[in-house]
Amino acid sequence: MRFVSIASGSSGNCIYVGTDEANILVDAGISNKRIEQGLNEIGIKGSELTGIVITHEHSDHVRGLGVLARKHGVPIYGTKETLEEIQSMSALGKMPAELFHPILPEVEFSIGDMKLLPFSIDHDAANPVAYRISQGRKQVAVATDMGHYDQHIIDHLQGLDALLLESNHDVRMLETGPYPYYLKQRIMGDHGHLSNETAGQLLNCILHDHLKAVLLGHLSKENNYPELALESVRCEITQGDTPYKGTDFCIEVAGRDSMSEIITL
Repeated sequence: MRFVSIASGSSGNCIYVGTDEANILVDAGISNKRIEQGLNEIGIKGSELTGIVITHEHSDHVRGLGVLARKHGVPIYGTKETLEEIQSMSALGKMPAELFHPILPEVEFSIGDMKLLPFSIDHDAANPVAYRISQGRKQVAVATDMGHYDQHIIDHLQGLDALLLESNHDVRMLETGPYPYYLKQRIMGDHGHLSNETAGQLLNCILHDHLKAVLLGHLSKENNYPELALESVRCEITQGDTPYKGTDFCIEVAGRDSMSEIITL
């Protein structure tokens, strides 16, 4: 199994997960040109995609979906409510109805030799989900756009080999930054985004000896810095109630405009 962030940030998100039998994207929130360039860098063509799974309908997760799906006829998976929202978005253009495949939170489905478990998250979207993806004993997850975490989230992120986790903002930067008050409240609310500190606290609940890699993703351009996110998360781990230190794990920040290293499991 290969796990790569093609792009991750508040302006666009697209994650690749692949095996010898299947190639999928989690979200398509950047241009089709950038998606295909990223795929080409890891030796994959857009025509070789087996499916696109969508977490929710916000533009930074679906911006390139219309062009990509029409060009290559790629099946699109998402909750019924998410797919309905996508189909109503004129900016994406018309997509063939047969490409849409509704899925249910907490109900596993398969794409090729990968099994995917969507699980509900709290975000201000129609019916958003995160995804846990497995091939045999190898398991990864993509979990972003969560206003908070609870035991439900913790349970679904246990025993992973690799994870892309939201580390959206630094609370102090957000509080003192230029955003209007209502937007600050939205981001910090229960249906907004995880802060750096909260991401570190969630990691403390799911760390284990065999966790190979963590990518911190969906960073805000205005309210965070990669170095700050990394340092804050590592500090939370070191100071947390676990036997681990922040430097015990391979933790990197997924680039807004650049691909991550290929995580091979």
